[in-house]
Parts: sequence; C-alpha cells; structure tokens
Amino acid sequence: MSELTTIARPYAKAAFELAVEKNAVAQWHEMLHFAGQVASDEQVNAVIGSLPSVSDQADVIIKVCADQLNEQGQNLIKLMAENERLAALPDVAELFAEFKAEFDKEIEVTVISATELAAAQQEKLGAALEQRFARKVKLNCSVDASVVGGLVIRAGDTVIDGSIRGQVDRLAATLQS
Repeated sequence: MSELTTIARPYAKAAFELAVEKNAVAQWHEMLHFAGQVASDEQVNAVIGSLPSVSDQADVIIKVCADQLNEQGQNLIKLMAENERLAALPDVAELFAEFKAEFDKEIEVTVISATELAAAQQEKLGAALEQRFARKVKLNCSVDASVVGGLVIRAGDTVIDGSIRGQVDRLAATLQS
C-alpha cells in the first residue's frame, strides 16, 4: 500500500460500515474496485490533473464509472474530491477489500514451492491452513527454484518458512554467531 493509506482508511471504514448496514458489501466491493482502477489510470489522472475545480474532477471519475457507481458511491467520490483526496481512491478500494475479507473470514495465502504443487497437495495444504487460521483460505501458488525444497507460506504478517533454503540460511546464521 502507498503512503495514502492513512488518508484512505477513514473513507474505506465509513464505506464498509455503510455497506454492512445496507447489506451490500459485495456491491460496494465491486463499485470501489472499479472506481479505484479508474482513479489509478494514467489517462484519467492526466485529465483530472488539468482540471482546476474539484467538482469537475469528481465528475470525470463519476462519468467514467457511469453505471458502476450508485448514488452513495457517487457521493463518496464527490466528498473525496471536496477534501482533495481523490488520489487516495485506489487505497480506499484496497482497504475496503481487506475489510471485506476480514468480514467474510477469508485470508489470502501465498505458497512458494520449488516445484509445482499437484491439485491434491493444494487441497490438503488448503485444508490444513484453513484449520490453522480458522478462516476460508485462498491459495496463490507459485514456483521458485531457489526454495530448493519444502514450502514458504505467507499469510498476512505470518510467514512459515519450511524451505530447505530457509533451513540452510538459519544454519549459516547460527554457525556465524
């Protein structure tokens, strides 16, 4: 996340609370994801940067998003423009997605292995991680030959390094100290 996270957090939190209240979390997630993509587009930023009025800047994003935004979403864009915070819109979308994942009791886990994991291995690993984290797990598997063997698992701030490379590095650090 960027340095705008602190600015984006209250907007994302307010939008999330409203979405929960209106039972429209999925709709708001889609809406903010789309608006965040629009706001991070270079061409849109060039147009917005050339406009002197914040209401004109908000209108550009609202018109580009068109039917993707409901009235409340448009109001959020206008409010952010009035407060000169449109640059934080992509971060609002990202934070909202994190709030949604927490609300849905989901966690995204990155698994790095030396070789491609078979479907059965992924299912078994996913089930074990769901039990460990007490959440629904979404696996993102990748291959990195420098792992040598074993797995490196990253879930939020948690890192489980069961790789041979990690063991060798820890052994080398122990021997040097």
